[in-house]
Amino acid sequence: MTRCTAALLLALAFWTAPSQAAGLSASLDRSQVNAGETVELTLESSDVTQFGKPDLTPLDSQFEVRGTRQVNQLNSLGDNHASTRWIITLLPRQLGTLEIAPLQLGNLHSQALSLQVNAGAAQDQDTRLEPVFIKAELDQPKVYVQAQALLTLHIYHSVPLFDDSNLSPLQLDDARVEQLGEPRTYEKLINGVRHGVIEMRYALYPQRSGPLQIPALTFSATLANPGNDQEPAPQAPKPGKLIHVSSEPMSLEVLGKPAGYPDDVPWLPARRLELTESWNPEPDHPQVGDSLTRSLTLRAEGLSSTQLPPLPQPEVNGLRSYPDQPQLSNQHVEQGLLGIREERQALVPTRTGEVNLPGLEVTWWNTQQERLELTRLPARSLQVANNPSLVVDTPTGTPQADSDEGPLWPWQLSTLLLACTTLLGFGLWWRARSQPAVLRATQTGPSPRSLLDDLKRACQANDPQATRQALDAWARQQPETLADMAARFIPLSDALDGLNGALYSETGQYWQGEELWRAIRAIPINERVQDPLADTTSLPPLYPK
Repeated sequence: MTRCTAALLLALAFWTAPSQAAGLSASLDRSQVNAGETVELTLESSDVTQFGKPDLTPLDSQFEVRGTRQVNQLNSLGDNHASTRWIITLLPRQLGTLEIAPLQLGNLHSQALSLQVNAGAAQDQDTRLEPVFIKAELDQPKVYVQAQALLTLHIYHSVPLFDDSNLSPLQLDDARVEQLGEPRTYEKLINGVRHGVIEMRYALYPQRSGPLQIPALTFSATLANPGNDQEPAPQAPKPGKLIHVSSEPMSLEVLGKPAGYPDDVPWLPARRLELTESWNPEPDHPQVGDSLTRSLTLRAEGLSSTQLPPLPQPEVNGLRSYPDQPQLSNQHVEQGLLGIREERQALVPTRTGEVNLPGLEVTWWNTQQERLELTRLPARSLQVANNPSLVVDTPTGTPQADSDEGPLWPWQLSTLLLACTTLLGFGLWWRARSQPAVLRATQTGPSPRSLLDDLKRACQANDPQATRQALDAWARQQPETLADMAARFIPLSDALDGLNGALYSETGQYWQGEELWRAIRAIPINERVQDPLADTTSLPPLYPK
């Protein structure tokens, strides 16, 4: 009974642990709105032990709560994860910066948020409004060539519409057009009448200077029947009618590249540009042969990722570089498009001492300040230490014995050498008379033949990690280091470069080991240690008894 109780308490603790770590997160669909427009506040919690709904009382002083809906989600992919969202429609009561106080759900609290409420356009109060109308506006009257201009389209309707609405596509011959996210929907009070609003934003990138004509866009939809408690206005169109409304055509002045901009650098007109770097791992104490991944990230506000140029990657003495393919991505922000270009490269130190990485510099044009700017990444120095694991054991030569006597005459040296070789040869001959021609030696480790076979199998399997291990084991039994052999034998050096590239980059799955195996087999026979235990045991003795 005690064991069952303990198991039940342990299971209950595991089940409630995620709930205790869960919180109540808050977010807004927009960071700023105009007077009379609604905004959606989303509260989300993954704590399944909380019931009820959040306390919205702190919102009453600055907002009118127009509606609340609850959405329950269950993600069954991987580990089961349940969450609950409350989507609250708020209408600001005043202008300025409004603070949304933390809201409470049980023992959970959300974070505080801020919302900017602007005065909005004054002509909305004086214009006779149709049941459905469109307004298009540009964020600026003129823009530089290939720079970003924001076109915002608002579709207002004071009558209900079916879901068959359609907007004609925006097509420009001399500009690249990119829609920024999905359409936003909210409500706005105009002249005391509540209107539904469909907001769409486009980023325009003119490709040549001069005036750019933006054509009218047409919105079509079918009027829906109002609710039973709502009577249509006398002048309102009848339900079921298909209506078409169009925006006014617009013109955008496109400026050419400034005369003071350098001709030898790419043209980058942006609102803001940032260049950062990151390392994995941090190069605090690098050693020879370590793999350091350096990531350079270029972020430009107002440019697409395809407009960002490659970053300079100069050759550095003491480092081998293995670059990967650049990663391009775009983010939709309040100011338009944020282009991101990330370049990664694996850097492998090849020598000890100080290795200097030069600084990087990107030239761009600040469209906000109307001036040329330089974004720099400072230079960096790496202190590379020796790597004890890369030291290869080499046979130790017999040191020369010091002699107190003077130098010997040439004939005395030759006589001594001849005598020694004669005695050695006679001793080997006498020993061979009493032993078979093939003598099996007792080995304490793997033979050169087995190590070479392991290396061959790893190369034929195209496995860079196994090949590196087999290559290190084979090199330890050679009369010279692997680096010395690669320095004298060019095919081996090229094959090792390909193996290192596969080990220190993301292209290891495409490595082929046939080139390395051919280079190993092509090393001259006198430069490799051969297996003394060749397969000759079937030969008869030279001197049978």
